[in-house]
Amino acid sequence: MSPEGTAEPFALAHEGATLQGEVAGEGPPVLLLHGLTATRRYVVHGSRVLERAGHRVIQYDARAHGASSPADDPSTYRYEVLAADAIAVLDHLGVERAVLAGQSMGSATAVAVALAHPERVRQLTIVTPAHRGRPSPNLDYWDRLADGLEEGGPAGFLAAMGLTDLDERWREVVRTVILQRMARHEHPDAVADALRWIPRSAAFDGMEALERLDVPTLIVGSRDDTDPDHPLQVAEDYARLIPGARLVVEEPGESPLAWRGGALSKEILAALEATGTA
Repeated sequence: MSPEGTAEPFALAHEGATLQGEVAGEGPPVLLLHGLTATRRYVVHGSRVLERAGHRVIQYDARAHGASSPADDPSTYRYEVLAADAIAVLDHLGVERAVLAGQSMGSATAVAVALAHPERVRQLTIVTPAHRGRPSPNLDYWDRLADGLEEGGPAGFLAAMGLTDLDERWREVVRTVILQRMARHEHPDAVADALRWIPRSAAFDGMEALERLDVPTLIVGSRDDTDPDHPLQVAEDYARLIPGARLVVEEPGESPLAWRGGALSKEILAALEATGTA
């Protein structure tokens, strides 16, 4: 058992990459899965609410991201392998079933795990989903981001995003957040490879596959106009298709729930209590 406020690191070699992660707290396990170009910090954003509520919080950097290594073969940057990584982490830590909470790429990975291995998933929290069960229709966009990152590092990635249409009130904040997030990657060229490969894969077979999910599910949408890659409509479609799913969204004018780690953690806990799985 780790003392309160500390995390125990772990490393796991799997499918040609080494995953770096950490575990904090004791109790029913919660596995956090981050988004593309993010790191494990960017799911509950450093909040310890889950840990303090009596949960064992597991988080790791996806292959190529953060402190995790590049893969031997870049073609392993696809959802099938990301889902297998998540199962490998649970196995490595001796966890039979966990709550899975994922953001964007991590939410698609969590769905893939729940569809292929429902016996390993106690509950799902799907945060700002964007994936529709098909390769991205905007591959030029992802390739442009990859080129920008390779050629100019975090600043090049930011330039490739093109923030000229963003409200000036938020432009500098978004710039700062993105630069800080991208600077956390130890292998930016591997992140560029992931930007090219992952959008070309599918986590599940079309949106209709969501109808097969048989696990309590919370969906966290966002009204965030500064984040057009995660439209509220996709979260609403997930809520409509997943049996019994519940959708929560911040009130108009509030900062996105997905970016408030403490508030997001409390929603996860409330969902667990509502289904008797806390």
